[in-house]
Amino acid sequence: MQLVIVESPAKAKTIEKYLGRDFKVLASYGHVRDLPPKDGSVDPDDGFAMQWQLYPDKAKRLKDIQDAAKQADRLILATDPDREGEAISWHVQELLRQKKALPQVVDRVTFNAITKQAVADAMAAPRDIDQALVDAYLARRALDYLVGFNISPVLWRKLPGARSAGRVQSVALRLVCDRELEIEKFVKREYWSLVATLLTPAQESFEARLVGADGKKINRLDIGNPHDAKKFREDLETARFSVVSVEAKPARRHPYAPFTTSTLQQEASRKLGMAPAITMRVAQRLYEGVDIGGETVGLITYMRTDGVQMAPEAVAQTRRYIEKNYQSRYLPEKPRFYSSKQKNAQEAHEAIRPTDLFRNPAQMKAHLEPDAFRLYDLIWKRTVASQMESAELERTTADILASVGTRRLDLRATGQVVRFDGFLALYTEDKDDDDDEENKRLPAMKSGDPLDKKAIAATQHFTEPPPRFTEASLVKRMEELGIGRPSTYASTLAVLRDREYVRIEKKRLVPEDKGRIVTAFLESFFARYVEYDFTAGLEEQLDRISNSEIDWKSVLRDFWADFNGAIGGTKELRTTEVLNALDELLGPHFFADKGDGKDPRACPRCGNGRLSLKLGRTGPFIGCGNYPECRFTRALAVVGENGDGENALDADGVRRLGTDPETGLEVTARDGRFGPYVQLGEGEKPKRSSLPKGTGLAALTLEMALNLLRLPREVGKHPETGEPILAGIGRFGPYVQHGKTYANLTPGDDVLTIGLNRAVDLIATKESKGFRGRAGSAPQGRALGDHPDGGAVTVRPGKYGPYVNWGKVNATLPKSMNPDTITFDEALALVRAKEANGGGKPARAARTTRAKAAPADGDAAAKPAKKAPAKKTVAKKAPAKKG
Repeated sequence: MQLVIVESPAKAKTIEKYLGRDFKVLASYGHVRDLPPKDGSVDPDDGFAMQWQLYPDKAKRLKDIQDAAKQADRLILATDPDREGEAISWHVQELLRQKKALPQVVDRVTFNAITKQAVADAMAAPRDIDQALVDAYLARRALDYLVGFNISPVLWRKLPGARSAGRVQSVALRLVCDRELEIEKFVKREYWSLVATLLTPAQESFEARLVGADGKKINRLDIGNPHDAKKFREDLETARFSVVSVEAKPARRHPYAPFTTSTLQQEASRKLGMAPAITMRVAQRLYEGVDIGGETVGLITYMRTDGVQMAPEAVAQTRRYIEKNYQSRYLPEKPRFYSSKQKNAQEAHEAIRPTDLFRNPAQMKAHLEPDAFRLYDLIWKRTVASQMESAELERTTADILASVGTRRLDLRATGQVVRFDGFLALYTEDKDDDDDEENKRLPAMKSGDPLDKKAIAATQHFTEPPPRFTEASLVKRMEELGIGRPSTYASTLAVLRDREYVRIEKKRLVPEDKGRIVTAFLESFFARYVEYDFTAGLEEQLDRISNSEIDWKSVLRDFWADFNGAIGGTKELRTTEVLNALDELLGPHFFADKGDGKDPRACPRCGNGRLSLKLGRTGPFIGCGNYPECRFTRALAVVGENGDGENALDADGVRRLGTDPETGLEVTARDGRFGPYVQLGEGEKPKRSSLPKGTGLAALTLEMALNLLRLPREVGKHPETGEPILAGIGRFGPYVQHGKTYANLTPGDDVLTIGLNRAVDLIATKESKGFRGRAGSAPQGRALGDHPDGGAVTVRPGKYGPYVNWGKVNATLPKSMNPDTITFDEALALVRAKEANGGGKPARAARTTRAKAAPADGDAAAKPAKKAPAKKTVAKKAPAKKG
């Protein structure tokens, strides 16, 4: 008997069917052990010896693997084809060796797709475990541990209220905070544009922009005041116009490479509104397979990769599909081959592509959930487009002369048309920030043609600050800087949200004050370790380890020598030093100058005290320097959209928005115990409404506040029942309601603007999955599968948020998991972790004490648990393998 180890039980069933009776396939359910969250798990004084701890919920799985291994003639380690997969295989091998259950023959195989052919090809090409990849994993895990579990305790001691720091997490947070600082420091600048609408001899209109005067070029910001703009406009109003030259140049736009992990996350965020973590979860399901006609079929190749090339047979199949379904002109003469821009593309061997291009999205729609269909459609189109012909464009530039007496004014008109759409017939890539330039055609004209004036427009503009990062643009920037790797992007962003260091507002990442304070602290006292170049340099060293170019322990020794000294330097750090550093870096943010001539640091209560940052048991706050004579304090300020401070709460913690025209009562915004809210009037029980998650006080307007106070509102009548559908905000966030069915709004929905079609869709989805009502008996929920020990595992809505249930064991879903997309494997891991920690009534008699979860992907440290009694074992939850 030959024993095959994979990571997922879904893959295990499919692969066992492919291999036949001589093979037994078991799943490890992801990682089987990790570094325990306590001191000494990595010992620099003992050659960086690492103490591993088995996940409690994996004990039974490992026992099954151990028993099967004792009966096997050959062990085949077939975990995922990346560093994490190599590490899991290594851990399984080491555990079996310790248990003296390792078969004599041990092979490692990898496949990039779960198809019968791919699995057969992998089995025909076994190899040994790649020790260089394992060493790179060990170095990365040790670095993450040493940073997280050494910096985080410093934060807890010196900066109450801070949660954690991490090697990649903290640098990603700094990117968000640095962008916010750029926005706050930005000084807008006025400029004017002059545009003439002109008519050709054939009376066709077009627009031309002023670009020069009297032989001098006029740049975008050169006309900086209304006086100059008015003078140019007056001249253009009386000018005679003629065409100087017309030049048309051909251009080509080439298709994009197939998806990598990074580009898939970016496009799914922009086109589909999916967070990176959800994108990866849905992609995992497409990779592991869906049921098609009673057979489980993997629809895409492995989804954690930074390679852009496709296998030759995939390229050939893509070209056959184009030849069969498009005109011959859409198929280039030769196949297209792409190369990665990454210095060391190593996460997997191929780009993300469909396993069979002839399974088009229309055919797969009936077999896929909505999110899975949308993502498969995106991957399929990008893959086919990558082998199509380039688009052919024509870019036309017309130079126009405006003569005013002896004065010469130069204008320019530009146009672009698509002569042949090529790959654009199937796919276009979205952008985070739309360009002003649109595809437009210039009318026919030639040199010397006179032109008539139709209108002259002088328009005032102001320069704008750089935009905040979206999740997509942050992933792109991290990739450009070489920070993190494909398997870490989604988990890094999830950690920042879960730690409440950032929030998402209008699809943009906004740093919370807590996040800015942590970043300022690290920049002040651990500056080197949050530098972009330093973090990218470490990633390059890890890549060199994976290529067997350098020794992993030498990298750790060099890092630890400097890092340990930096940690030691903070032991004598006094609170006043911390406050002074934070006050200097963040003063412009918390005490923004309103431009009214008043000192923004003046105490509003005593008048002569100076406001500054203070530290309390629960974290930083703002207080008066005349304490204890003056006891004025307030929470950290809420500033306006551009950091101008004009939307800050006043000394009483109130922001006055205006008056309700219907009642004449004052409308105010406040920050309460349970978050920000708006209030109508005063009195014993004034009407109030919470702000939707992600909506800050700074972005609030009187109109928005009045609309919130009018909730719940009727969206429309249900097309089937005729009953009203309502939208409102409840204890658990925004929702839509139809009768006794309540459906939570997704992050992309707005409770104030959601339409009837979307509301009906949410209601229908909720009802189809068994979620009904909010009160009474617990809802049955959506069944995910049967527990190995019997009984259904379900996901349900609860009073305190969604949770998974098995018997009497209930496990709350983390914020990073979506109840609509959670898989059976993820739910089972949560149930087993809850059971191991004493939740509900577990099947096994022994119970273990609860400990804090390990850092996400080893990147952020969790606060160590208190020491457990001697007779109890420390348990820790097994996180999902990757984000």
